[in-house]
Amino acid sequence: MKLILSMFVAAILLSDVEGRSLMFPMQTSSSFVELTPAKPLSLDAFTLCLRFATELHLPRQVILFSYRTQLVDELNLWREADGRLSLILGEKAIVSFVVPELGPLENHVCVAWELKTSRTTLYLNGRSTVSQRLQMGHGLRPGGRVILGQDADALLGNFDADESFVGEIFEVNMWDRVLPPNAIQQLSTGKFFSSANVIDWATVKLKGYGNVVEFQES
Repeated sequence: MKLILSMFVAAILLSDVEGRSLMFPMQTSSSFVELTPAKPLSLDAFTLCLRFATELHLPRQVILFSYRTQLVDELNLWREADGRLSLILGEKAIVSFVVPELGPLENHVCVAWELKTSRTTLYLNGRSTVSQRLQMGHGLRPGGRVILGQDADALLGNFDADESFVGEIFEVNMWDRVLPPNAIQQLSTGKFFSSANVIDWATVKLKGYGNVVEFQES
């Protein structure tokens, strides 16, 4: 097994690598990674999963995933200052989940949502929360940017260092449907993988900016 490290000091397009992770080593308002989805995020349902580890202590909030169109945050996933995990759709539709305190070890998080029923379920390391309702009059809208590491208050800018991610993120995958609970449980242990058709970590194009370290195993 060979470990390859590279540093983003400018905009760099990464090759397709399955065993990769991204390390954000410090708090900053300039370091982030943009993902290019396989299809537009025009979605009436989705399952979003990722693994992350951070040593940032509460009450520091941290952004885990951001998808923004020109005018609004279409989809944000946060670890809040009080330790909850929150999903925000269209800026105003918010649902929060109380979870055990997350230490510096790796965590696997999935969130599943569908427009038809408004049902929203969060899974932490394969275990589900009680589902809640997150109501929107429409699904996710296309035409935005998906980024890791920052919360975009403009299409690709207006970042706040105090909200930036510090730590490691990998295995970011997104489907245009709600995955069944048993699939998510197996996914959390690495025993199951169904190729994600919106964002597939094995093939998604990544474009890094600033001080982000890429780890690749091959």
